[in-house]
Amino acid sequence: MKIENTIIDGLLIIQPDIFRDDRGYFFESYSLNRYSEAGLNVNFVQDNISKSTKNTIRGLHYQIGGHAQGKLCQVLLGEVIDVAVDIRFGSSTYGKYFSIILSEKNKTQFFIPPGFAHGFGVLSEIAIFSYKCTEHYNNESERIIIFNDKELNIDWKIVSPIVSEKDLKGTNFKEIQNDFTI
Repeated sequence: MKIENTIIDGLLIIQPDIFRDDRGYFFESYSLNRYSEAGLNVNFVQDNISKSTKNTIRGLHYQIGGHAQGKLCQVLLGEVIDVAVDIRFGSSTYGKYFSIILSEKNKTQFFIPPGFAHGFGVLSEIAIFSYKCTEHYNNESERIIIFNDKELNIDWKIVSPIVSEKDLKGTNFKEIQNDFTI
């Protein structure tokens, strides 16, 4: 397994060891021991899977307080652009985002710690997106930043996005509370 840092502190790109032969492939998508040895000492308590059609954008979501979530993301089918926005007030990268293509082909994983808003956009006809969370979902603690916030200016690589009504009611970035201070 190879872990690499990104330009934003805390965000990690993980490339698992993939074993291929004429039957197909095998890899450990998660192993507590292996991830702990690599320095990723987190406790995952919930797994989520979503299926979405092309041009769907989900996000930008985060939870506050004791319900703040870290996420280990990967794509089981298709391809997405996965986005994390630094909302850690006082961070040198506050308000910056990092995006990465996750797909069934590259099998790359993306670790996003608490203190980031998260979303993804579907680039393939269909995508099955899987992520492990360090905290359980809590509706009262959930916050949403509007996906097309002009200040963030995220390049979703999607021309005609499909977005839920809930996500369309997201807050502008400049109006979010300083829920995460470093």
